[in-house]
Amino acid sequence: MAAVQWRSRGRSYDTELQRCRPEAAPVEFGDYHPLKPIMVTDTKTRRGARKGSTSSSSSSSSSAPADPLSSMLDGTDPLSMFASEAPTMSHSASTGDLGRKRREKEEEAVGQDFEPWSSKRGEILARFTTTEKLSINLFMGSDKGKAPSPGSAVSEKVRTRLEELDDLEEGSQRELLNLSQQDYANRIEELNQSLKEAWASDQKVKALKIVIQCSKLLSDTSVIQFYPSKFVLITDILDTFGRLVYDRIWTMCSDPRPLPESFTVDDVNDTAKETCLNWFFKIASIRELLPRLYVEAAILKCNRFLNKSGIQETLPRLTAMIRGIGDPLVAAYTRAYLCRVGMEVAPQLKDSLNRNFFDLLGTFRQISGESVQNQLVLQRVEVPEYLTLYSPAINWILQCIAYRAPEPLLTEMMERCKKLGNNALLLNSVMRAFRPEFVAARATDFIGMIKDCDEAGFPKHLLFGSLGRSLACADPPESERLTILNEAWKVVTKVRSPQDYINCAEIWVEFTCRHFTKREVNTVLADIIKHMTPDRAFEDAYPQLQSVIRKILTYFHDFSVLFAMERFLPFLDMFQKDSVRVEVCRSIMEVFIKHQVEPTRDPVILNAMLHICKTMHDSVNALTLEDEKRSLALLIIGFIRMVSFGRDFEQQLSFCVEARATFCNLEPVLVQLIHTVNQLAMETSRVMRGSHSRKTAAFVRACAAYSFITIPSLSSIFSRLSLYLLSGQVALANQCLSQADAFLKAAVSILPEVPRSISVEGKLRSSESFLLDFINNFLATLLVVPDHPEHGVLYLVRGLLNMVQDYTWEDNSDAKVRVYISALPLLAAMSQETYLYSIPKVDSNETLYGGDPKFLSEINKLCETLIGQILDHLKTLGRDEQSTRRQGALAFSLFGVLLAHGDLRNNKLSQLAVNLWNLSHKHGYCETRVSVRTLEYMKHQALQPDMSHLTDTVQRLALQSRT
Repeated sequence: MAAVQWRSRGRSYDTELQRCRPEAAPVEFGDYHPLKPIMVTDTKTRRGARKGSTSSSSSSSSSAPADPLSSMLDGTDPLSMFASEAPTMSHSASTGDLGRKRREKEEEAVGQDFEPWSSKRGEILARFTTTEKLSINLFMGSDKGKAPSPGSAVSEKVRTRLEELDDLEEGSQRELLNLSQQDYANRIEELNQSLKEAWASDQKVKALKIVIQCSKLLSDTSVIQFYPSKFVLITDILDTFGRLVYDRIWTMCSDPRPLPESFTVDDVNDTAKETCLNWFFKIASIRELLPRLYVEAAILKCNRFLNKSGIQETLPRLTAMIRGIGDPLVAAYTRAYLCRVGMEVAPQLKDSLNRNFFDLLGTFRQISGESVQNQLVLQRVEVPEYLTLYSPAINWILQCIAYRAPEPLLTEMMERCKKLGNNALLLNSVMRAFRPEFVAARATDFIGMIKDCDEAGFPKHLLFGSLGRSLACADPPESERLTILNEAWKVVTKVRSPQDYINCAEIWVEFTCRHFTKREVNTVLADIIKHMTPDRAFEDAYPQLQSVIRKILTYFHDFSVLFAMERFLPFLDMFQKDSVRVEVCRSIMEVFIKHQVEPTRDPVILNAMLHICKTMHDSVNALTLEDEKRSLALLIIGFIRMVSFGRDFEQQLSFCVEARATFCNLEPVLVQLIHTVNQLAMETSRVMRGSHSRKTAAFVRACAAYSFITIPSLSSIFSRLSLYLLSGQVALANQCLSQADAFLKAAVSILPEVPRSISVEGKLRSSESFLLDFINNFLATLLVVPDHPEHGVLYLVRGLLNMVQDYTWEDNSDAKVRVYISALPLLAAMSQETYLYSIPKVDSNETLYGGDPKFLSEINKLCETLIGQILDHLKTLGRDEQSTRRQGALAFSLFGVLLAHGDLRNNKLSQLAVNLWNLSHKHGYCETRVSVRTLEYMKHQALQPDMSHLTDTVQRLALQSRT
């Protein structure tokens, strides 16, 4: 192909900008405006009118246009329309019945603020464990009671089932011995499944047998430490049984129509009533008290099917029956189960709850009795440990009583505690059950009662722990706060066991942080360090120590105050396990980033935060996950961004130098430091208004040196490329020409290192698109970079193009040619008398060469070389039929460059443009819409006086489609 003679089109950028600005045109809105309020028509239907007849009660102005949204509804507001169609309710019904029902619903229902039993279940199972061997005694009856044949009489069926039930006391005994705690739990779960299977196979009597035998297990206190967990496991079976019975009777009532939730006795059919009564008769025939109590409590809800007041009458009877249980622990948990069922089915019946609690108080004297004491000696259980077994039962009963209870009830409970000699176990449960506001208001009274308690039965530090939990949620009177803290800490600090001490101290830290200053908090921290340091006791209390840190950070957001505490950093030194220490440092950093609004230069904060960040950084090793590294880096970056020394730029640079040495293993942090130093250089330029003094010029060169030294340590090739380019641009903006030259040369020199594929979010992707984006950005920067006097004309452009020529591109890739096409606009812009953009106080090539013909000749030669390379590639693509689409796309791109930047008055360039147009449309792959818009643009440009030559070119261009 003959050589192409390139000539760049002369551009007047200011004139072109004026042409591109749209002409101002007056707009008349009239009465309509998109923000004008819209009037919605409210339409009501007259009663008795025929369908579709409406009367308007209000209408919008006739002059306003119809709202497109309301027009879809013929101007009718949908809410008004639905309301008008709804049947009218009588005033008395709406104000009377509905209001009364709503009040009843609110009174009877248990709200979201009531903590359910299910939330306590896991805690009890985890807390009350044993290593002793357990046993299960089951009397499952003989096999003589087989199900009768379908044809047998009803009376025979009933008699057989009664015989089976009677056989419960006479059947064969099966005993499972030497069970571990897990084996025991698994066996109970198997019984639960057996219950469900028996019920599903219509073996109701067998199901009842299982429930009765499981209930009997609750009378066994041979391994007393495990009793609360045993209670949880076996009551799960009772709950399942009660639900199965209730659902069966409910189903019997649902024929022919479903039974409503708020049904009455009148809605229940006779068959369902008879079945329900039969279940109660079966349970009444159980001889032993404990299983009879538990099983009847399990189906307590079924009383709703028999009579309206059934539950109300049954609860007091069952409460009285519990008095016949001799073991106080067994009786306490039986009462807890009855209260649990009572709260589910009739939470409004508070009298039975109170009665159960008062009966429980009466059994406390049994604890010191001979029977209980002998049992404790036999099982080698201390009295304090035994008393804690009562906690779940008493806490639950009191929670039920205290739920939405008035404040005077707490006063009554406190009086009863005093009458019992300030029973510590009871006092502890009272403080945990009632609302914190009520407890906080009487905090001084509770402290007096705690002092009078017997230390031997229940440790006082546990009582102060319960009081502290309430005071952490509600504020006591201000005048009493210091006295409360002093009295509580006198007891807490005397606790000898480090574990018991930290459990209580952790609770009172929140009260101290909430109401006092750093002085009191520092004193508390010093006391914790004193107790937890001997024998490295802190190693067993990391969760509590972490909780202390979290509570301090919740209330202290001023880090100058926080780090001014003498004992705060020594407290952090107790976290010597790496994973825990990093977690604590992370929590501190998160709070700092969230609440530190203003940048800081406080040396106390900086030194402490550098220490914390260094701890996080030093935890990184070869096994650290990438997500973990990224998370830690983000926290450290957040700290770096909050450091500012104001106008003391040298101190800021010194900080960055120190940070680079400290955080050298986290690449995102190094990237941030480079950005910070570049920003520092630009801030210096802004302060000096672009005219550097000798001192500031040396400083910005030091900033450039910092970046130039740091960038090579990065492993990511694209991070290095982008930072070399960015730092070069910053150096140019600060008139550091030699530094800018070094950055750009370094960027060009590492281009061959770019891999052909890179990992993006864990997936391998071609690096070609990233590399092309970088090169285009780099080319745009080269317009303002002056040539080095020792390296010849356009040495950076030539160096870049040589690297592109030598780079190993992917097979069947057009990337190299696309770079050549992108370089043509740059070279055309360099040949203009005035450049499109420039940097203040930096002389670009427009000034250095001043339109020298030799310089323009070099540009033209380079352009001709590039065009020759592009055309050769187009020829190569033309030999392969599968590459015609790529050929057409490249041809059209080159055509666009010639149109925008080439002087088409040159016949050879004009002919080349026409040939490229025809080539791009030859196979019909060029988008017609783009082609049409291009032709319209050329016709519009041809109207300009200096572009009239485009008219002839347009006439030679034709639209072609695929045939």
